[in-house]
Amino acid sequence: MPHTEQRVLIIGAGIIGLSIGWELARAGCQVDLFDRDEAGQGASSVAAGMLAPDAEIGFEETTLHALNTESRRRWPDFASKLEADTGADVGLRTEGTFIVADDRDAAEALRRRYRFQQNQGLEVEWQSGDEARDEEPFLAPHLSGAVWSPTDHQVDNQAVVKALQVAVEKHGGQLHEHTPIEAVVPNADRPGVVTNDGARVEGSTVIIAAGAWSQSIDGLNGALPIRPVKGEALRLKTKPTFDLQHVVRGPEAYVVPKNDGHVVVGATAEEKGFNDEVTARGLYKNLEGGWEVVPGLLDLPVTCTCASFRPASRDNAPVLGPVAPGIVAATGHYRHGILLTPVTAEEIARYVMTGTVSDWIEPFQPARFDAVSADLS
Repeated sequence: MPHTEQRVLIIGAGIIGLSIGWELARAGCQVDLFDRDEAGQGASSVAAGMLAPDAEIGFEETTLHALNTESRRRWPDFASKLEADTGADVGLRTEGTFIVADDRDAAEALRRRYRFQQNQGLEVEWQSGDEARDEEPFLAPHLSGAVWSPTDHQVDNQAVVKALQVAVEKHGGQLHEHTPIEAVVPNADRPGVVTNDGARVEGSTVIIAAGAWSQSIDGLNGALPIRPVKGEALRLKTKPTFDLQHVVRGPEAYVVPKNDGHVVVGATAEEKGFNDEVTARGLYKNLEGGWEVVPGLLDLPVTCTCASFRPASRDNAPVLGPVAPGIVAATGHYRHGILLTPVTAEEIARYVMTGTVSDWIEPFQPARFDAVSADLS
C-alpha cells in the first residue's frame, strides 16, 4: 500500500508513540495518536533523559546494550532533524557521565562493573575521587572512586516531547487526548481500535505504544506481558553558586543537570501496581542518594516532586514488532525509553512501511515470550 494511503493508529502519545508518529507522518502516512491523558505526560515527562548505555549496561544484557548503543549513535541526527523541523532546542548534551562510589563497598562493586565494561570494549576510564573532582568540582569530597564514561550523554526529554507534538501536527498527524483505548481488533487488512465510549476506528496498522498500560488493552490475549515499575523523582532549581556540569550516577541515585536551570534527582524503583503517590520514603531515598555524591544539591529549592511508571516486560527488554495481524508493539522500554526513542521510531516506522523486521528489532519481538511459555509447558 502506498504510504499516503496508509492510516496508522498509534495507542499512546508519549515519547515513543510521538516519535513513531513523526517518522510516519513525514513519510506521508495518515497518523492518529490516542492517549488516555495528555500527550507527552507520564514517564516521558518525569524521566531524566539520560542516554547512557555504557553506564547502565547489565552483566547479562549484552544484546540490549547493542540496541541501546545503536540508538545513542542515532540521537544526534534524530535531534538535529527534530530541531530543524520545529525550531526547538531539545537540549542534547555531550559532557559525559560520572559513575561514582561513595564508600569502600560501593567502590569494589564499581570496580567489578568497570572490569566488565572493559571486557566489553567500552570507552570508560577509572579515576580516583580527586581526579573526578578535578573535572567536576561539585562531586562529594569523600568519593572512593569513579568511572568516567565520555560517550554517555543526555537530552531534555520534556523539550523533546513538546517538539514532537509540534512536529507530528505540522505533518498532518492528529492527536486525540483523553481518549483511552479499551481494545484492539486484529485484522490483516483493516485492524482497528475501540475507544472507551465504544467507538471503533479502523486503519491499516495499529501500533501499541501505551507504555505501562499496554497489557491492559483487550484483544491480544495477554501477548504483551508488561508491568508498571513505579519511579519517584524530583526537580530542583539551581542557584548561581551551583554549577554541576555532568550527569552523576551514584549507588542510590542519579543527579542530572538541565539547560533550563533545573537538576533532576531520582529514581526509586518499586513494583506496587499503579499507585502514583509521591512518598516521604521515596523523597528521602532520592535526596540522601543524591546528597552522598553531590552534596550541594541540598541547598536548592524543590520545584517538582513526581512519580511515574516505567513499562517493564517479563525480561525487562523492549517489545518491538508484530504481535497480531495488523497490530505492532512498541512498548516495554523500562528504564531506557528516552535512550531507545530514535531506534524504536525509525525501525518500527520502517516495518510499518515495508513489512520487514530489521536485524535491530528482531531479538525483541513479542514472539519471544511465546517460545518461553512453550519451553515451560
